[in-house]
Amino acid sequence: MNSKQKVIGIDPGLAATGYGIVEGTAREVATFRFGTIRTSQSEDLAARLEHIFSRLCAILQTEKPALALIEGIFSLQRYPKSGIALGKVCGVLHLAGRQNSVPTMEIAAREVKQVLTGNGAARKPQMERSVRALLKTTDPISPSHASDALAIALVGLLRYRSKAS
Repeated sequence: MNSKQKVIGIDPGLAATGYGIVEGTAREVATFRFGTIRTSQSEDLAARLEHIFSRLCAILQTEKPALALIEGIFSLQRYPKSGIALGKVCGVLHLAGRQNSVPTMEIAAREVKQVLTGNGAARKPQMERSVRALLKTTDPISPSHASDALAIALVGLLRYRSKAS
């Protein structure tokens, strides 16, 4: 089964949600795009979530990916509010997928790192280099949210098939 598929990877964040879109097969990436959905701290939480939701819906409607992989959230004991905020962001990401008929699933950051570098504890520079190598580009991929999202999308292309495939 070597048919082309388009996958979007999403690195959730309230201030910056990264997204990366790859199209190709498990053997070769034909095209890729990436970006960041930013929100302002001056807005209230509902407005920020709505902005993330509406921007992602627009991206999904334009790109029509077969699958959306979202980085699973975790909460550090020292910063429990961050985990709660990320949970809310993930909720709107899943809802955007559902409302646009794009299946969603979560993947642990550790799994993404393990698949792409062979090291589940890889640091951001190592991940970014691995992403560039797989995409066959020498151009830096930044910000890191977008690079992380491309990494997630690449794992989706390598490991997962949409239910439609």
